[in-house]
Amino acid sequence: MRVTSPSFEYGRRIPARHTCDGDGVPPRLDVDGIPAGAISLAVLVEDPDAPGGTWVHWVRFDLPPESPVAAEGGRTGANSWRRAAYDGPCPPTGTHRYLYRVYALSDTLRLPDRSTAAEVRAAMEGTVLDEAVLMGRYGR
Repeated sequence: MRVTSPSFEYGRRIPARHTCDGDGVPPRLDVDGIPAGAISLAVLVEDPDAPGGTWVHWVRFDLPPESPVAAEGGRTGANSWRRAAYDGPCPPTGTHRYLYRVYALSDTLRLPDRSTAAEVRAAMEGTVLDEAVLMGRYGR
């Protein structure tokens, strides 16, 4: 499985429009090679370079596997700001890495909106068919 975006390439700078310095809209994520049997997708966007530990920017789950990840549908979980939204990269200092992880799942998670990344990870146990990551960088 592979995840790409028309907005940026792996390891490259994330455009400001997808960050707190721009419009803050999520980038479209395209997923190729979704395994047969995938019932849903889940997405976690995290900053492993955050000063206090990994910071969660976006939690999506129960997405249909046949559409780009930024499309409608699915559920939105709570990020580290406790908002059910995409809050784009916003590093306090330096350049950080942002990991856009997509998981192909053999079932839906049946969690409520505003579920946390930890709750999504726990619910995904035993259902992950494949995963892919797109890493982008952003600094101010």
